[in-house]
Amino acid sequence: MTENCCVPGGTVMILSCSGGSNVGQLSNQAAVELTREGVGKMFCLAGIGGQLSGFVQSARDVPEMVTIDGCSVGCAKAILEKARVPLKSYLVLTDLGIEKNKNFELSSHDIRRVKEAVKALLFEK
Repeated sequence: MTENCCVPGGTVMILSCSGGSNVGQLSNQAAVELTREGVGKMFCLAGIGGQLSGFVQSARDVPEMVTIDGCSVGCAKAILEKARVPLKSYLVLTDLGIEKNKNFELSSHDIRRVKEAVKALLFEK
């Protein structure tokens, strides 16, 4: 099952919040677009949270990972900690100055900002 969502050949694993706020949905949309652009591959955070062994092991083994949380609650980070998956590159969208709200009309400007921040974390080390 996990062969189809694993990250082969050292590609960046992208884990994103997809919570019930604009920043959760921005996290998810940025992960989708980064995957489409070939920056990395989105992976199933829910599978890790559900403690499914193949998902957890894939996340532990991947050489490069970025985790995107929408806000300081840090749900994605907490999922990884509970599964004992090391946190690698980590981004919180509210730290970028994006205010958390319930407006699900995502702006292309904010999506671009998130993608640029992820790329900066990964490629400007």
